[in-house]
Amino acid sequence: MPPPTQRLHLPPFAYALPAPIYFRSAVMPAQAIYPKHRHAWGEFVYAYSGVMEVKLADHHYLAPPQYGIWLPPDVEHVGLNRCEACHCSLYVAKELTTALPATTCALTVSPLVRALLDELRQNPPALPRTPAQERLLQVLVDQLAQAPVAGSYLPTSDDPVLAPVLRALMAQPGDNRSLPELASAFFTTERTLLRRFQRELGLSFAEWRQRLRVVSAMPLLQAGYTVESIALDLGYGSASAFIGMFRWLMGMTPDEYRKVGPHTPARGRAAAGKPGV
Repeated sequence: MPPPTQRLHLPPFAYALPAPIYFRSAVMPAQAIYPKHRHAWGEFVYAYSGVMEVKLADHHYLAPPQYGIWLPPDVEHVGLNRCEACHCSLYVAKELTTALPATTCALTVSPLVRALLDELRQNPPALPRTPAQERLLQVLVDQLAQAPVAGSYLPTSDDPVLAPVLRALMAQPGDNRSLPELASAFFTTERTLLRRFQRELGLSFAEWRQRLRVVSAMPLLQAGYTVESIALDLGYGSASAFIGMFRWLMGMTPDEYRKVGPHTPARGRAAAGKPGV
């Protein structure tokens, strides 16, 4: 089956921001992509639903809704989403980014940050803005400057040995081949893959695959698919096995996640997992 057609979207601003701090939200169809670009201001990308991805020359950042991705000024990147996603971008002029991280990273979204992002989505401040709207945007920037850095929830790598394995698993999250079977299929050894997972991703193979399956399950849960069908699609022999894994990583069951959506930060190992690249 040929890959789905990507839908090209152009970044909204090419040369200048309409204001030193500017917020916008959008609903993106599946397979939407913002082509490679850079800008002189910082950008915080957050997905209210679905999962947004950001690719740099040497890193690939992917975060579920408990995290957002911070891009400092002048970082060349590509933005995309494989499934439909509702996302926002907070653009911050370079002179206002000194307290924010100097490198691209995932930031943990606190309940306060999420509430601010929800308020801005529901009541986007039009120009000219009121003093209260200006204060609200500045509070959001201040909160992001204090947010814990989480690396990347699902790190990837361009390592020539590891990258083909990661691409295959991301294309088929339900692939249940063991590490020795994958090593044989990709003409390497189990020991080599074990080392590359730890060195390149900071995660074991098992933990990385569990995170992949959690991220893959999120848009399916939000789209209304049954837990049983998602479990089978992701390679689990039973719904209970999938539910146990999901609860272990996210601190809630799939049905609880479906009810609260991304509004509640994860209470389980997802929130405290070792950062990736």
